[in-house]
Amino acid sequence: MRLLKQGKVKDVYEVDDHALLFHFTNRVSAFDVVLPSEIPFKGEVLCRMTGFWFKVLNYPNHMIELIPPDKMLVKRLDIIPVEFVVRGYLYGSLYERVLRNEAQVSIEPILAAKLLEPILDPTTKFEAKDRPVTRDEIVSRGWLSLDEYDALEDVCIRIYQSMASRAEEKGFILADLKLEFGRDRDGRILLADSIGPDEFRLWLKSTYKPGRRQESYDKQPVRDWLESVGYKKALEEAVKLGRAIPPPPKLPEHIIAEVSKRYIEAFEKLTDEKFR
Repeated sequence: MRLLKQGKVKDVYEVDDHALLFHFTNRVSAFDVVLPSEIPFKGEVLCRMTGFWFKVLNYPNHMIELIPPDKMLVKRLDIIPVEFVVRGYLYGSLYERVLRNEAQVSIEPILAAKLLEPILDPTTKFEAKDRPVTRDEIVSRGWLSLDEYDALEDVCIRIYQSMASRAEEKGFILADLKLEFGRDRDGRILLADSIGPDEFRLWLKSTYKPGRRQESYDKQPVRDWLESVGYKKALEEAVKLGRAIPPPPKLPEHIIAEVSKRYIEAFEKLTDEKFR
Protein backbone atom coordinates (compact mmCIF):
# COMPACT_ATOMS: atom_id res chain seq x y z
CA MET A 1 0.00 0.00 0.00
CA ARG A 2 1.13 3.52 -0.76
CA LEU A 3 1.13 6.22 1.92
CA LEU A 4 -1.23 8.79 0.45
CA LYS A 5 -1.23 11.36 3.22
CA GLN A 6 0.24 11.83 6.67
CA GLY A 7 -2.26 13.96 8.54
CA LYS A 8 -1.89 15.54 11.93
CA VAL A 9 -2.98 12.40 13.76
CA LYS A 10 -3.90 9.92 11.01
CA ASP A 11 -1.95 8.20 8.24
CA VAL A 12 -3.95 7.45 5.08
CA TYR A 13 -2.93 4.64 2.71
CA GLU A 14 -4.21 3.94 -0.77
CA VAL A 15 -5.63 0.42 -1.02
CA ASP A 16 -7.12 0.72 -4.52
CA ASP A 17 -9.32 3.07 -6.55
CA HIS A 18 -12.26 2.42 -4.23
CA ALA A 19 -10.79 2.14 -0.72
CA LEU A 20 -8.38 3.74 1.73
CA LEU A 21 -6.81 2.49 4.95
CA PHE A 22 -6.80 4.81 7.96
CA HIS A 23 -4.10 4.27 10.58
CA PHE A 24 -5.00 6.15 13.76
CA THR A 25 -1.71 7.11 15.42
CA ASN A 26 -0.88 8.27 18.94
CA ARG A 27 0.13 11.70 17.64
CA VAL A 28 -1.64 14.69 19.16
CA SER A 29 -2.26 18.14 17.71
CA ALA A 30 -3.50 21.38 19.19
CA PHE A 31 -4.15 24.76 17.56
CA ASP A 32 -3.45 23.07 14.18
CA VAL A 33 0.10 22.12 15.25
CA VAL A 34 1.38 18.56 15.72
CA LEU A 35 3.13 18.21 19.06
CA PRO A 36 6.41 16.30 19.61
CA SER A 37 4.79 14.12 22.31
CA GLU A 38 2.45 11.16 21.77
CA ILE A 39 -0.48 9.96 23.89
CA PRO A 40 -0.37 6.19 24.58
CA PHE A 41 -3.43 4.27 23.30
CA LYS A 42 -4.92 7.43 21.74
CA GLY A 43 -4.97 5.95 18.23
CA GLU A 44 -6.73 2.80 19.33
CA VAL A 45 -9.34 4.77 21.28
CA LEU A 46 -10.07 7.02 18.29
CA CYS A 47 -10.30 4.09 15.89
CA ARG A 48 -12.57 1.97 18.05
CA MET A 49 -14.77 4.88 19.11
CA THR A 50 -15.16 5.98 15.50
CA GLY A 51 -16.25 2.47 14.62
CA PHE A 52 -18.76 2.53 17.47
CA TRP A 53 -20.37 5.82 16.40
CA PHE A 54 -20.47 4.82 12.74
CA LYS A 55 -22.41 1.70 13.76
CA VAL A 56 -24.94 3.37 16.07
CA LEU A 57 -25.62 6.69 14.32
CA ASN A 58 -28.48 6.67 11.88
CA TYR A 59 -26.64 8.08 8.86
CA PRO A 60 -24.66 6.35 6.08
CA ASN A 61 -20.88 6.48 6.49
CA HIS A 62 -17.73 5.41 4.67
CA MET A 63 -16.56 2.63 7.01
CA ILE A 64 -16.04 -0.75 5.34
CA GLU A 65 -14.25 -2.67 8.09
CA LEU A 66 -12.64 -2.04 11.46
CA ILE A 67 -9.20 -3.67 11.68
CA PRO A 68 -8.12 -3.86 15.37
CA PRO A 69 -6.50 -2.27 17.14
CA ASP A 70 -6.07 1.02 15.29
CA LYS A 71 -6.88 0.72 11.57
CA MET A 72 -10.01 1.16 9.50
CA LEU A 73 -10.81 0.34 5.88
CA VAL A 74 -13.02 3.05 4.36
CA LYS A 75 -14.63 3.97 1.06
CA ARG A 76 -12.74 6.52 -0.97
CA LEU A 77 -14.68 9.80 -1.03
CA ASP A 78 -14.38 13.27 -2.43
CA ILE A 79 -14.23 15.12 0.90
CA ILE A 80 -16.30 18.29 1.23
CA PRO A 81 -13.83 21.01 2.35
CA VAL A 82 -15.88 22.04 5.37
CA GLU A 83 -15.69 21.04 9.02
CA PHE A 84 -19.25 20.92 10.33
CA VAL A 85 -18.93 22.05 13.94
CA VAL A 86 -22.04 21.77 16.11
CA ARG A 87 -21.93 23.72 19.35
CA GLY A 88 -24.21 23.21 22.31
CA TYR A 89 -22.22 25.35 24.74
CA LEU A 90 -20.31 28.63 24.60
CA TYR A 91 -16.69 27.52 24.69
CA GLY A 92 -13.44 27.48 22.74
CA SER A 93 -13.14 29.63 19.62
CA LEU A 94 -16.83 30.56 19.63
CA TYR A 95 -16.50 32.08 23.10
CA GLU A 96 -13.38 33.99 22.01
CA ARG A 97 -15.14 35.30 18.89
CA VAL A 98 -18.15 36.43 20.94
CA LEU A 99 -15.84 38.37 23.26
CA ARG A 100 -14.24 40.03 20.22
CA ASN A 101 -17.71 40.86 18.79
CA GLU A 102 -17.00 38.61 15.81
CA ALA A 103 -19.97 36.34 16.57
CA GLN A 104 -23.29 36.66 18.34
CA VAL A 105 -25.25 34.27 20.52
CA SER A 106 -28.65 34.67 22.13
CA ILE A 107 -27.39 34.21 25.69
CA GLU A 108 -25.20 36.15 28.09
CA PRO A 109 -21.53 35.55 27.13
CA ILE A 110 -20.54 33.36 30.06
CA LEU A 111 -17.82 30.74 29.53
CA ALA A 112 -19.32 27.23 29.15
CA ALA A 113 -22.91 28.50 29.26
CA LYS A 114 -25.42 26.24 27.52
CA LEU A 115 -26.82 27.65 24.27
CA LEU A 116 -30.59 27.83 23.91
CA GLU A 117 -30.34 25.41 20.96
CA PRO A 118 -27.39 23.65 19.30
CA ILE A 119 -26.00 25.64 16.38
CA LEU A 120 -23.97 24.75 13.31
CA ASP A 121 -20.76 26.80 13.26
CA PRO A 122 -18.82 25.53 10.20
CA THR A 123 -15.15 26.18 9.44
CA THR A 124 -12.96 25.66 6.41
CA LYS A 125 -10.92 22.51 5.88
CA PHE A 126 -7.64 22.09 3.97
CA GLU A 127 -6.62 25.73 4.57
CA ALA A 128 -3.42 26.53 6.49
CA LYS A 129 -5.57 27.77 9.37
CA ASP A 130 -9.20 26.76 9.79
CA ARG A 131 -11.54 29.76 9.82
CA PRO A 132 -15.27 30.27 10.29
CA VAL A 133 -17.16 30.05 7.01
CA THR A 134 -20.71 31.12 6.21
CA ARG A 135 -23.50 29.26 4.44
CA ASP A 136 -23.31 31.79 1.60
CA GLU A 137 -19.58 31.26 1.05
CA ILE A 138 -19.95 27.47 1.11
CA VAL A 139 -22.64 27.66 -1.56
CA SER A 140 -20.89 30.34 -3.67
CA ARG A 141 -17.70 28.24 -3.78
CA GLY A 142 -19.70 25.29 -5.05
CA TRP A 143 -18.88 23.04 -2.12
CA LEU A 144 -22.58 22.39 -1.47
CA SER A 145 -25.89 23.48 -2.95
CA LEU A 146 -28.35 25.39 -0.78
CA ASP A 147 -30.50 22.29 -0.37
CA GLU A 148 -27.48 20.16 0.52
CA TYR A 149 -26.29 22.65 3.11
CA ASP A 150 -29.70 22.89 4.75
CA ALA A 151 -30.05 19.10 4.78
CA LEU A 152 -26.60 18.61 6.30
CA GLU A 153 -27.27 21.30 8.91
CA ASP A 154 -30.30 19.28 10.03
CA VAL A 155 -28.30 16.03 9.95
CA CYS A 156 -25.46 17.49 12.02
CA ILE A 157 -27.81 18.86 14.69
CA ARG A 158 -29.61 15.51 14.92
CA ILE A 159 -26.32 13.59 15.20
CA TYR A 160 -25.13 15.97 17.92
CA GLN A 161 -28.38 15.58 19.85
CA SER A 162 -28.23 11.80 19.59
CA MET A 163 -24.63 11.69 20.81
CA ALA A 164 -25.31 14.26 23.53
CA SER A 165 -28.21 12.17 24.82
CA ARG A 166 -26.01 9.08 25.13
CA ALA A 167 -23.22 11.11 26.73
CA GLU A 168 -25.65 12.45 29.34
CA GLU A 169 -26.78 8.91 30.18
CA LYS A 170 -23.12 8.05 30.84
CA GLY A 171 -22.44 11.05 33.07
CA PHE A 172 -20.97 13.41 30.47
CA ILE A 173 -21.87 16.62 28.64
CA LEU A 174 -21.10 16.79 24.92
CA ALA A 175 -20.17 20.45 24.55
CA ASP A 176 -19.46 20.46 20.83
CA LEU A 177 -18.74 18.14 17.92
CA LYS A 178 -16.91 18.27 14.59
CA LEU A 179 -18.24 16.20 11.69
CA GLU A 180 -16.97 15.70 8.15
CA PHE A 181 -18.66 14.44 5.00
CA GLY A 182 -17.70 13.35 1.51
CA ARG A 183 -19.27 12.28 -1.79
CA ASP A 184 -18.98 8.75 -3.13
CA ARG A 185 -18.76 7.90 -6.84
CA ASP A 186 -22.56 8.07 -7.15
CA GLY A 187 -22.66 11.56 -5.62
CA ARG A 188 -24.15 10.40 -2.31
CA ILE A 189 -23.01 12.34 0.76
CA LEU A 190 -21.60 10.05 3.47
CA LEU A 191 -20.38 10.72 7.01
CA ALA A 192 -16.57 10.50 6.91
CA ASP A 193 -13.27 10.78 8.79
CA SER A 194 -13.45 10.04 12.54
CA ILE A 195 -15.61 10.73 15.60
CA GLY A 196 -13.85 10.64 18.94
CA PRO A 197 -12.24 12.81 21.65
CA ASP A 198 -10.21 14.59 18.96
CA GLU A 199 -13.49 15.71 17.37
CA PHE A 200 -15.54 16.69 20.41
CA ARG A 201 -15.38 18.28 23.84
CA LEU A 202 -16.62 15.98 26.59
CA TRP A 203 -17.16 17.30 30.10
CA LEU A 204 -17.98 15.59 33.38
CA LYS A 205 -21.62 16.26 34.18
CA SER A 206 -21.00 16.05 37.94
CA THR A 207 -18.49 18.91 37.97
CA TYR A 208 -20.05 21.16 35.32
CA LYS A 209 -20.41 24.79 36.31
CA PRO A 210 -20.72 27.74 33.88
CA GLY A 211 -18.23 30.56 34.19
CA ARG A 212 -15.08 28.48 34.41
CA ARG A 213 -12.98 25.95 32.49
CA GLN A 214 -14.52 22.50 32.54
CA GLU A 215 -12.99 19.14 33.42
CA SER A 216 -12.58 17.62 29.95
CA TYR A 217 -12.34 14.01 28.79
CA ASP A 218 -10.80 14.92 25.45
CA LYS A 219 -7.63 16.78 24.41
CA GLN A 220 -8.64 20.03 26.13
CA PRO A 221 -6.06 19.47 28.94
CA VAL A 222 -3.40 19.60 26.22
CA ARG A 223 -4.73 22.91 24.92
CA ASP A 224 -4.99 24.29 28.47
CA TRP A 225 -1.39 23.36 29.27
CA LEU A 226 -0.06 24.91 26.04
CA GLU A 227 -1.97 28.08 26.88
CA SER A 228 -0.63 28.11 30.46
CA VAL A 229 3.00 28.00 29.27
CA GLY A 230 2.43 30.77 26.72
CA TYR A 231 2.63 28.67 23.57
CA LYS A 232 -0.82 29.58 22.29
CA LYS A 233 -0.05 33.30 22.63
CA ALA A 234 3.32 32.88 20.88
CA LEU A 235 1.66 30.93 18.09
CA GLU A 236 -1.05 33.54 17.56
CA GLU A 237 1.56 36.31 17.51
CA ALA A 238 3.65 34.48 14.90
CA VAL A 239 0.63 33.93 12.67
CA LYS A 240 -0.43 37.57 13.03
CA LEU A 241 3.04 38.83 12.04
CA GLY A 242 3.56 36.27 9.27
CA ARG A 243 6.49 34.65 11.06
CA ALA A 244 7.49 31.00 11.20
CA ILE A 245 5.44 28.93 13.64
CA PRO A 246 7.41 28.42 16.87
CA PRO A 247 8.28 24.79 17.65
CA PRO A 248 5.81 23.33 20.15
CA PRO A 249 7.08 22.13 23.53
CA LYS A 250 7.01 18.55 24.74
CA LEU A 251 4.12 17.71 27.02
CA PRO A 252 4.94 16.89 30.65
CA GLU A 253 4.52 13.26 31.62
CA HIS A 254 1.63 13.93 33.98
CA ILE A 255 -0.41 15.55 31.17
CA ILE A 256 0.35 12.65 28.81
CA ALA A 257 -0.68 10.07 31.40
CA GLU A 258 -3.86 11.92 32.39
CA VAL A 259 -5.05 12.48 28.83
CA SER A 260 -4.42 8.82 27.95
CA LYS A 261 -6.39 7.75 31.03
CA ARG A 262 -9.29 10.06 30.20
CA TYR A 263 -9.49 8.90 26.56
CA ILE A 264 -9.77 5.31 27.72
CA GLU A 265 -12.35 6.15 30.41
CA ALA A 266 -14.45 8.10 27.91
CA PHE A 267 -14.31 5.18 25.47
CA GLU A 268 -15.39 2.61 28.06
CA LYS A 269 -18.27 4.71 29.42
CA LEU A 270 -19.65 5.87 26.07
CA THR A 271 -19.44 2.49 24.34
CA ASP A 272 -20.05 0.11 27.27
CA GLU A 273 -16.98 -1.81 26.08
CA LYS A 274 -13.83 -2.74 28.01
CA PHE A 275 -10.72 -1.26 26.46
CA ARG A 276 -8.53 -4.17 27.52
